[in-house]
Amino acid sequence: MSDKDLFRQEVRAWLEENCPVSLRTPTPDDELVWGGSQIEFKTQDQRLWFERMRDKGWFCPGWPQEYGGGGLDATQENILEQEIRRLGCRPAQINLGIWMLGPVVLKYGTEAQKQRILAPMTRGEVRWCQGFSEPNAGSDLANIRTTAKEDGDDYIVNGAKIWTSYGNKSDWMYALVRTDNSGSKHHGISLLLIDMHAPGVTVSPIDLISGKSSFCEVHFDEVRVPKNNLIGEPNLGWSLAKQLLQHERAAMSKFGEFSLPTHYDLLALSKAYLSSSPAANNASLKARITAADMEEQAYALTVQRMTEEARSGLDVNGTMSIMKLVHTEQEKIKFELLLDVMGYRGLGWQDDAFSEQELGVTRAWLNSFTQTIAGGSSEIQLNVIAKRVLNLPDASKVEKTQ
Repeated sequence: MSDKDLFRQEVRAWLEENCPVSLRTPTPDDELVWGGSQIEFKTQDQRLWFERMRDKGWFCPGWPQEYGGGGLDATQENILEQEIRRLGCRPAQINLGIWMLGPVVLKYGTEAQKQRILAPMTRGEVRWCQGFSEPNAGSDLANIRTTAKEDGDDYIVNGAKIWTSYGNKSDWMYALVRTDNSGSKHHGISLLLIDMHAPGVTVSPIDLISGKSSFCEVHFDEVRVPKNNLIGEPNLGWSLAKQLLQHERAAMSKFGEFSLPTHYDLLALSKAYLSSSPAANNASLKARITAADMEEQAYALTVQRMTEEARSGLDVNGTMSIMKLVHTEQEKIKFELLLDVMGYRGLGWQDDAFSEQELGVTRAWLNSFTQTIAGGSSEIQLNVIAKRVLNLPDASKVEKTQ
């Protein structure tokens, strides 16, 4: 037996023994386990699965063991993911820091920063949020106005961030701040880590049409941040920001692989509602459902291929933008279809006449529109794809030369 096959056998046996049977199903929205200082478990099985994966180092299986990771190579990490998918294991925790900030710290952080920042991530002790978007900045990320001015060994931060997911529940934020105004808008940006409980930090939740929101607006009023919380070189954070966004888009492109952010099965629900619906013989609707399901399957296979290519050293940054764009648009199509299938059963809001699942689908349909904005809007992704994948000329530059 080869080393690869032996490792797969060991992983399969460990997962079978350690992943509770109750957690081998898609994850409902209200049963996600978010790592952090205020972590909550709905069941004892959730706690056991969290602790077992943590102790195994498999929250970050490909990270070095000295930072709390599992120390697996690319082939081993791929096998682990395949076996987790095969068994249908839920994510033991959701942690934006691991998905987005961690890889950047691994590459650009000092040794002291790696020890201080990464180890708590791998133990699920810190919950992170992202501070990129700002009021009045639109989709132009480089147009940030939150400032960080030097004051001895600290920076003094003033400004605001918006659409900050789970800012009201997070321990720390990785934020883009302006440390220099003398050059171009892309110069003078730095990546700074901010304690969300520091004096001068105010967080205000934002209500959404879906009735459920993770978004917040965060204000900074003379917030003192130690300089050793700066990642990379001062004023050169734009390149780090672009890399972090690629990690974010990669994470969002894999949501469907773990039944996130929604756990509604298009085919199963369609069959259930069409069986007793006047639309049961609607050939056009059935064709749309079949096409959407085929696209979801193709998408999942492409995500797997993209992951393997990334681990082999290929540049998949452009592909990540494609996958993020495709998946979030697919989610919108999926819920439009479900509402068509459910008919008037998809019109509920909070009435007892509707099931919890029906109310959830309606709210998820509304929330699906926000996913096309989070992580860079679909329009931004199209621009990225045009420039970095298709190598199309910049329209503004073409106009100037004509």
